[in-house]
Amino acid sequence: MDAIKIENLTKYYGKARGVEQLNLSVAEGEFFGFIGPNGAGKSTTIRTLLGLIAPTSGSASVLGLDIVKDREKVLAGVGYLPSEAVFYPGMRVKDVLKLSADMRKQDCRETSGLLCQRLQLDVTRKVEELSFGNRKKAAIVCALQHDPKLLILDEPTGGLDPLMQKEFFDILQERNKAGTTVFLSSHILSEIQRNCTRAAIIREGRIIACDSVDALSQTSARRITVHGSVALDGLEGIRDRTDSEDAVSFLYSGDMNSLLQVLAAGRVSDLSVSEPDLEEIFMHYYEKDGDKA
Repeated sequence: MDAIKIENLTKYYGKARGVEQLNLSVAEGEFFGFIGPNGAGKSTTIRTLLGLIAPTSGSASVLGLDIVKDREKVLAGVGYLPSEAVFYPGMRVKDVLKLSADMRKQDCRETSGLLCQRLQLDVTRKVEELSFGNRKKAAIVCALQHDPKLLILDEPTGGLDPLMQKEFFDILQERNKAGTTVFLSSHILSEIQRNCTRAAIIREGRIIACDSVDALSQTSARRITVHGSVALDGLEGIRDRTDSEDAVSFLYSGDMNSLLQVLAAGRVSDLSVSEPDLEEIFMHYYEKDGDKA
């Protein structure tokens, strides 16, 4: 069974586009990435899946349940982490965590305590006294403490320092290995590349690519960095060129023999050739025509 199944899902806000004709499936047990910049439609997709907003057309199921007909059952089986967490003022963190557990009619004290310890979250503080990062930690515990079968995470690491980000992803990896499906929405591509096995790229409300992270990362282009002095003008296949005082770096997808001839005619003190990372490749997916570089 698919943990998430989306078929021709469309959401409009009046005449404004949310998402259009989305088709996507996420298998049970996957660690799946949902990639796109702000405004691409990631949050709209997630809120529609959770029944927080109604679709204009199309359908979707979560854990085998219809997102419209079975909205309450969907929410019971999902752990949701919004991009920004808002809590009732005047409450202490421990009260927020208890309220979240009580709404699900579960005793989550043991798991909650372990998560708070790992994330270094002080449960005695009032929520209005918390920094953005500590509010995010409280939201993480709310999302994870009831051991959901599916985690839907919308830009989850905003406000977390690097050490807490590492701890957070360690927790997610442990949950995933135990069978939890993770749906990670992010514009931070390094998070997707390090943690996800498969990913979809969304642009202007439409999915333009969906494949394994390894497949999405495959390209004939190479990142070339040349130290010294070379004349690259007229050499075809150069993109994303940056020049510094004694070096030039660029993505190259042209003929390698032509590049070697140009380099041999110049003065090269050092040279490196490497595969581009997912972020560089993503920018080519995200060009106006949506074609892969």
